[in-house]
Amino acid sequence: MKSKVPFIVGTIFAVYTAFVAVVVVIYEPTPDEMHWEDRQAYNNAKLADITIGQSISEIKLLMGKADFSEAKTTGKDALQVLFYRTHHAESDGETTRDECTPLLFKNQKLIAWGADTYSQYLSASING
Repeated sequence: MKSKVPFIVGTIFAVYTAFVAVVVVIYEPTPDEMHWEDRQAYNNAKLADITIGQSISEIKLLMGKADFSEAKTTGKDALQVLFYRTHHAESDGETTRDECTPLLFKNQKLIAWGADTYSQYLSASING
């Protein structure tokens, strides 16, 4: 009488291999789960898709968690700046602000992004 053990083990191995193949082909990591180089490329691609006036929640849904953020109020307006890594400056194992693109929001709506955005945020005076 032949043993069924090799058949069972072979079947389990085949099912496992098929499962792994499906996961590898279908699974898409979220931006927060990506390696920094992949995340950087992803952020650059997504920056081309954003538009003035988008809500901060739409941006976070599209781009994931920001690498850095700051917020303040100026008069009756709330300003918030989110920094997303978009370029590599130094191989030190750390993401720094100079490797990020800032996105500026006024009252939860995107009003600017790019190189001069952070200076616009800093120049806005704080009023309580």
